[in-house]
Amino acid sequence: MTIFSRIIAGEIPCYKIAENELFFAFLDINPMSKGHTLVIPKAEKDYFFDLNDSTLADMILFAKKVAIAIEKSVSCVRIGVAVIGLEVPHAHIHLIPIKNESDMNFRNPKLKLSTDEMNEIANRISENLV
Repeated sequence: MTIFSRIIAGEIPCYKIAENELFFAFLDINPMSKGHTLVIPKAEKDYFFDLNDSTLADMILFAKKVAIAIEKSVSCVRIGVAVIGLEVPHAHIHLIPIKNESDMNFRNPKLKLSTDEMNEIANRISENLV
């Protein structure tokens, strides 16, 4: 069971943004910017492109709703999208509020946000979901 599956199961706390029967979105605890969110399928699958076509398409549409809510919630020019898949063996999409291309460099120092800041950001994004 991956750390993401344990988050979905409620064994590990998270800053939940949204969920439906197939997908789950939560704030990255080592964010590149305020609002950095991970979108994952509830079914454990290691490699993003091993997801079946229907699940992949539905995941992108779920991520789009979350991205729109993030844009309404934090200061950014766009929401950058990254699929790397090496750090956790569970397919996931990074939604990262950016102001320029260098904001997508995963070697940049991560933000250190308080629990209160993380809760406030998660609540704001959740409230902006359509």
